[in-house]
This record gives sequence, structure tokens and C-alpha cells, in this order.
Amino acid sequence: MSLDKNLDLFWWVAAESHELQNKPLARKILDKDIVLFRGEDGHPVALKDQCIHRGAALSSGTIQKGQLTCPYHGWRYNQSGDVTWIPSEGRAPKGRRCQREYQAIEQDGFVYVRFSQKKTNAQPFPMPHYKDKGYSSIRLQNLFEAELLNCVENFIDIPHTTFVHPNIFRNESGCETKTKITKRTGHVHIEYFNENSDFGWFSWFLNPKKIPVVHTDEYFGPNITTVNYYVEKGHFIITSQSVPIDEDHTLVYTDLTYNYGIWNYFCRPIVRSQSQKVIDQDVIILKNQHQTLKRNPMRFQNSDCDLIHLAVDQTYHELVDPKNAPTNEEKVTECSFWI
Repeated sequence: MSLDKNLDLFWWVAAESHELQNKPLARKILDKDIVLFRGEDGHPVALKDQCIHRGAALSSGTIQKGQLTCPYHGWRYNQSGDVTWIPSEGRAPKGRRCQREYQAIEQDGFVYVRFSQKKTNAQPFPMPHYKDKGYSSIRLQNLFEAELLNCVENFIDIPHTTFVHPNIFRNESGCETKTKITKRTGHVHIEYFNENSDFGWFSWFLNPKKIPVVHTDEYFGPNITTVNYYVEKGHFIITSQSVPIDEDHTLVYTDLTYNYGIWNYFCRPIVRSQSQKVIDQDVIILKNQHQTLKRNPMRFQNSDCDLIHLAVDQTYHELVDPKNAPTNEEKVTECSFWI
């Protein structure tokens, strides 16, 4: 499956803010090679990662006073992509010479880039409760051998958890869980009812008293999911931003954000390690799925409890396929499944 062209319209996480130091940073997003660095004003800069002179990768160069120097012949680029110095000529170029610059902004500890120059209402996603009082966050990066949409669907898929994450994240109970799925333009909201309170190893953290849990999932097209658990005064959020590197690989930035009062500090290392175990298991099963689909392409067959996947799939394609214009009509459906 090739990458959809309209993905260029959206903002994509290119790096965490702390990764932009005193060296250029190479990234690949939507099959495009880019180089990131901080310009003279300290703001992030994103250029095509190729010198216009002889084609060397600019990310292998150096940064001097907010300008990027090519490692091959020393051509120097400013934060607008303009060549400001050609050493072999001992001067700036005659006339303007420049490399392609992409839009780049910084928000919530992320550097975002956007490839299209077309004006839209698209904005970087505001990370829930980022640095809010009482909340702690853990930020992870994981590379998946999987397509964007399969990652997105996995992150808000409950039925797989008892098989892929037994004992760690959820235990099989045979209980019926009902869902209410609300689909709007670019957005799917899922609310769960009568969900089993046993979350495997995570029960000690999410729900030690085994009381009723409020659980909602959301999909913000084309690439973001949030999972919310509310237990008494506690709140745990998993926010995943799936960034396609190419048609076969997706880099996922995951924020684990939680508010459990005085326990925030003490449970941090355990939440990080156990959450990483869950993600590692998803990396394995999605690689399994992806490699199998590459060898044997197929059309998925859905059951009655796959309405969440169908809503996400439809929402995604409305956003990225110009043939499927988004509808402003709100659509509510319900389904049940057993876990």
C-alpha cells in the first residue's frame, strides 16, 4: 500500500525538542528525507536533506551560528534554505540559490513538520495535560514494521489485548463489553460500558480496588489515538502519534500521562517498563501482520464487533482521499464484544 498523497497536508512529529542539539538531525517522514536543526533565532528548521550542489546529505554536515554547512564542499544554508556562502568562490552566490524548506514549529516538546504549502485548518495536536499541574508524563519512541492505519487500529483495539498482552495489560474474563461509537468529521469517539475491571498487571496502578472504570478511546485523523482511563480521582492517558516513515515502517511517539497524586513519582519507572513491554508485544504482532499481508494481500473480513475499525477506516479515507469528501453528519453506532 503506497502512502496517500494528501498526508502532506497534515502536521507530523519529526523529533522531540531535546533531540535538536548542536548537530543536524536526519529524519524520514512520508518517504521524504529531511534534515532538522535550529536556526539563528533558535527555532526549528526543516530542509530537504540534500545539498543542491552535488547531492550530499546535509544531515552529515555541521551547524555554525544557526547555519548548516554541507560536509562535501562546505556550501552553507540559512534557516530559509538559502545558500549564504560558497567557500570555493570565497563569497555568497550570485542570485538566490536555495534548498526546499518545509514548515516547522515546536509545541508540547515536539518538533512538527508539514510538507504541503496548501493552506488548511490543520494544526499540530495538543498533547493532553502536557505539563499540567498534578500530571506526570513519560514519552516513548518505537519503530513498527507496519502501515500507519494498522498501527492506529491496534492502539484502540481491545479484543487483541487478552491474546497479545495476557496478564500484563488485560486478563480474559468472558465478560460482555458494550460500546458507543460516535463518528464525526476527522474524529471517532468510543465509550465503553460494563468493562471488566481486571487489567492484569496494570490493575495495581489503574484500578487496585477493582471498582468500575470509565474508559474512552478517541481517534483524531489521520494518525493520533488517545486512550483514557478514569478511576475515582485517578486519570491515565495513552496518546500515540503514528508517523509513517515509508509504506512499510511507522515511528510511534507515545505519551503516558497520568495523575495519581503522590504515587506519580514512585510508579514512574514501573509504568515505563511495563508499558514498553506492552508496546514490544504490539511491535511483534504488527510485524507478523505486515509481513504476512505483504506476501499475501487480502481484503479484511469484519465481524459485528469491528465497527470501531470500520469507523476509523472510513474517517481516515475521508481525510486523505479527495474522492471521499468528509461529511459533517454525526453518526452513532453501538456494538458489543467479549473479553
